[in-house]
Amino acid sequence: MGRKNKLKRFEENQSFPHFFEPTRDELISGQFVLKGQWSQQFFKNNHPIVLELGCGKGEYTVALAQKFPEKNFIGIDIKGARMWRGAKNALELGLKNVAFLRMQIELLDHAFAQEEISEIWITFPDPQQKFKRTKHRLTNQNFLNLYKKILVPEHIIHLKTDSEFLHGYTLGILEGRDEEILFSHHDIYSHPEPPSFVTEIQTFYEKKWLEEGKKITYTRFRLKK
Repeated sequence: MGRKNKLKRFEENQSFPHFFEPTRDELISGQFVLKGQWSQQFFKNNHPIVLELGCGKGEYTVALAQKFPEKNFIGIDIKGARMWRGAKNALELGLKNVAFLRMQIELLDHAFAQEEISEIWITFPDPQQKFKRTKHRLTNQNFLNLYKKILVPEHIIHLKTDSEFLHGYTLGILEGRDEEILFSHHDIYSHPEPPSFVTEIQTFYEKKWLEEGKKITYTRFRLKK
């Protein structure tokens, strides 16, 4: 994508009523006004709030919002030009239960209050296979501890990935921490009774990988509070 198109998308993002882009200083200093107030000030209801981390173009966030109108969804990523697509689609579809938040995931507890979030989706994140990249894996110890800060006790976390490495790594971390693994399968599309909400919603690349015969793994778990 050319610089001109990126700048145009950045500018349009700022005009979207459901797109938020707080600065790092704003988050860390506690000046982000929606922290603890997402239900009251933005969604204006008490429906559960679900996050998609590393949402990319927002395909999954928008699709989940369409499928589950009784929940509110927030797609989070640092790539504003990519998020533009999902934000624009949500607006064109007239969805009121979708927001997009451009920020670094490691600052989640500065954007959301304790027990403000009911559910988290981690969809096709970079597996960060090199050892020196361990700290960037979205299911490492530090990130799991971070999620725990903002999740309600009866929460759910979903991990959907084409990386068998990340799938196995995550299971190892969860088992080592004695967390509650609710469901796990290394090839969800071969499962005799896969959860429909997992297989019915597919990203562009997921469809492409399936056509190539690549396996998609899925794990659903809960962290002990």
